[in-house]
Amino acid sequence: MSTLKLALIGGDGTGPEVTTQAVRALHTVAPKFGITVETADFDYGGRSIARQGVPITDEQVEELRKFDAIFLGAVGLPSIAPGVLEKGLLLKLRFALDLYINLRPVNLYPGVETPLKDKTAKEIDFVVVRENTEDLYTGAGGIHRKGTPFEVATQEMIATAHGCERACRYAFDLATRRERKHLTLVHKTNVLTYCGDLWKRTFDRVAKDYPTVETGYHHVDACCMYMATRPEIYDVIVVPNMFGDIITDLGAAIAGGMGIAASGNLNPNKGAAGMFEPIHGSSPDIAGQNKANPLAACDAMAMLLGETGRKNGDAQMVKAGEAISAAVKRVTPKFTGKRLDRSGYSTTEIGDWVVAELSK
Repeated sequence: MSTLKLALIGGDGTGPEVTTQAVRALHTVAPKFGITVETADFDYGGRSIARQGVPITDEQVEELRKFDAIFLGAVGLPSIAPGVLEKGLLLKLRFALDLYINLRPVNLYPGVETPLKDKTAKEIDFVVVRENTEDLYTGAGGIHRKGTPFEVATQEMIATAHGCERACRYAFDLATRRERKHLTLVHKTNVLTYCGDLWKRTFDRVAKDYPTVETGYHHVDACCMYMATRPEIYDVIVVPNMFGDIITDLGAAIAGGMGIAASGNLNPNKGAAGMFEPIHGSSPDIAGQNKANPLAACDAMAMLLGETGRKNGDAQMVKAGEAISAAVKRVTPKFTGKRLDRSGYSTTEIGDWVVAELSK
């Protein structure tokens, strides 16, 4: 028997609704693989600002370190200004817990439509490894003479040898576990000659330790073009933070939209807590109406089990994650010809389908 200590942050809007269905899937599959689940709920997000002035305090971040993983529903309310929750909760957790890898699979599921003509699940099947704690997101820069005609704003792109190498090594390790064993670095080395040079030199150096992995390089603008026309050329992509933020949303679009996309914020070191979430928003306009699609949340739970089990050497936990992922893929054909976000199916109904598949 193994134990999974899980911190649940339902968040705002429809976040708690989709989180509930993912946890149902977890409790259904866990006993089949000898996993004991211990959960604790935390009310962090837009609502916690009114209660304590900030989305999450330093002390509350420290409490989350005690868990094996964190599962986040979604955050965001119309009354909260842009950037407050992103910096005060999401980026704070990524930096404080050193979640230096953002893992974003891009897979087209059965019954899910892609906007790309004649592309199938065979062509849309890759994963993006996004460096998660450096680049423009460090907040280096500032504003001078604000509100005057002479205002100056700067935001600096930061790359370190340490950050580049650990992201590249994670991506190479991942590529060795995949059938194609191909890794593409995405950057903009022809213009960003300092950070780009460090990334490219690091990538080439690390590549020498992985002779079985084929490598390639694309400028980020070319990558966007290829993802929209020839996604089959990609297997694993490694990319710095800002460019990764952009291309992963494009990846979600070609795989059917945000309603089916999941994300993992990882610290691959054994014992460190990762944070997993569906990447869609909190949709406060339909909160409490039982309309949100929980499949992305279920997929995020599958990723949580797989990645947590893999880094801690727990094969049964990995298999439990694979079981949830397989159940989601058996449910998605019900959406053939329908929009994932406005299918007419209820949140609980879709959750029931996933649980039923896991119960077989």
